[in-house]
Amino acid sequence: MYAEVNLQSKDNKHYLEIIVPRFDVPISLRGKYYLRTGSTLQELKGPALNEFILRRTGKTWDDIPEPKASIGDIDDATVKQFLKDARIAKRISVEDDISISDLMEKLRLLEDGQLKRAAVILFGKDPGRFYPNLSVKIGKFGDSDADLKFHEVIEGNLIQLKDQIGEMLNAKFFIHPIDFAGMQRVEKDEYPVAAVREMILNALVHRNYLGAPTQIRLYDDNFSVWNDGSLPEGITEEDLKKVHRSKPRNPLIADVCFRAGYIDSWGRGTIKIIEACKDAELPEPVLKEEQGGFLSKILKDHFTEDQLKKLGLNDRHLKAIAYTKKNDLISNADYMKLNKVGKTTATLELSELVALGIFAAPAAKGRGAKYALK
Repeated sequence: MYAEVNLQSKDNKHYLEIIVPRFDVPISLRGKYYLRTGSTLQELKGPALNEFILRRTGKTWDDIPEPKASIGDIDDATVKQFLKDARIAKRISVEDDISISDLMEKLRLLEDGQLKRAAVILFGKDPGRFYPNLSVKIGKFGDSDADLKFHEVIEGNLIQLKDQIGEMLNAKFFIHPIDFAGMQRVEKDEYPVAAVREMILNALVHRNYLGAPTQIRLYDDNFSVWNDGSLPEGITEEDLKKVHRSKPRNPLIADVCFRAGYIDSWGRGTIKIIEACKDAELPEPVLKEEQGGFLSKILKDHFTEDQLKKLGLNDRHLKAIAYTKKNDLISNADYMKLNKVGKTTATLELSELVALGIFAAPAAKGRGAKYALK
């Protein structure tokens, strides 16, 4: 099939119209493969190319049989936990005494008697034996990415991980432990539980299982989850802030998690994160593609440098806010000394911070006025 080239004219000017037909198989250009999404041209390579080829043949990574796995590789305790959760969710009808093989068949995790990759990821005794990098890394950082205070690595199947991650965060990382079972509770002092839970589940369900381990990072002022694998074709970062179609990378894994009540199937996960942060009076979360994967981040503080730069503040504003965060209050004289400016400039810029709702209006006027973060 060839591209169509037409000579067109408009407003007494001539131009060439080139129409390239859509191909459902990857086409190489000088040995490289590309995918066009809107106005963006993305080179496909490695796992992304493999995923593209699978989808164009009507398959996904989790739908492929795993020849090395057998029913004996399925963990009995995980199956029992799934059945317990599924009965509560009431999204699947399963007999109490159903065999493991019959359950795998019912969940479409068997093909010609062979377990699919999704079965190993969800229920495997040791899924890391089949696929490397399935672990989840959790790290506590200080002032920078280089300042790693301590970390933990968690391994297991997806159903085990979703609980183990929460237990580890509560035991070692969160200042104030949160109740992952109490979904309506909002944790004012640290992070909203509904958002944290959704971030973890999104990463586990939608990650690229051939890529790097999932990473959870905690700083003094933010909590983030990164998983390998970019957004689905046709879904943009802006789409995540509104109702959008659910296009899971791993549809079999997502379906089993839906039936157990862990997730829904309406593409509302990111909206839940945004709403939970809003209810907890936290800044809008960061939801973006980053370094070949997807990052979700909750900011504990409205007054982080990234947040403040969005308001168009200058360096003097930022230094004054940092000073006030450390010392609780700032005066006109403090501002003048900190930024080496005169009284008029200090008074004007402090008033600008009050107008923006960053500083509270001082109770006293004149020389004794003290400003605090609102």
